[in-house]
Amino acid sequence: MNLKEILQNIIDSKETVALADSEKEWEAGDLLASLSDRMLNRKAHMQAGMYIAEVDEGGYLGRVMYRIKRK
Repeated sequence: MNLKEILQNIIDSKETVALADSEKEWEAGDLLASLSDRMLNRKAHMQAGMYIAEVDEGGYLGRVMYRIKRK
């Protein structure tokens, strides 16, 4: 799954969450509209209620991209 699919799933589920990086909190729709295609096509994994992390070429979890915060 890529970041774009994860963000779209959050939007479709109508969950009220914020996605926090090291600088700011974002709405899923705002990220989907503002991130580059390159970023949106990165492989990622969402641990529901906790985080979205990159998945490296070997299939292992990498850095946490966004922490999920309930509103």
